[in-house]
Amino acid sequence: MPTTIEGQLLAGTERFAIVVSRFNDLVTRRLLEGALETLRRHGARDEQVTVVWVPGSFELPLIADRLAKAKQHAAILCLGAVIQGQTTHHEYINHQVAAGILKASLDSGIPVLFGVLTCETMEQALDRAGGKVGNKGHEAALAAIEMVNVLKQLQ
Repeated sequence: MPTTIEGQLLAGTERFAIVVSRFNDLVTRRLLEGALETLRRHGARDEQVTVVWVPGSFELPLIADRLAKAKQHAAILCLGAVIQGQTTHHEYINHQVAAGILKASLDSGIPVLFGVLTCETMEQALDRAGGKVGNKGHEAALAAIEMVNVLKQLQ
């Protein structure tokens, strides 16, 4: 039988940071609510969570990188919403945000979770922020807790 490593969904005493984009805050506040509710449901107290607001999704990676390098949080969740407009601007934002979040995680060894919606319409974004499709903030929080616990087992 192979050895299996799986992360438990218990926040324990770990600290979490959530970096949230203020742009499209109708959506991102719902993502934040989903993430906070999930962290609480899995044992985190409010004192274990730091929320940092940034102007837009493009600014998420810098703050996530700074928080990750400070090593004061076990995981960082990045929450944002980039909604396609009349131009291709969203494509440039999405690619750079994804690459920056990945780089912050790999450089620091701390899980930095991608909870950024990349939708064609506001309706799609709202559906993914607590509507018909669930809440991606909730999913990012679950992934953060699981990753923290997997990493503990690998040490």
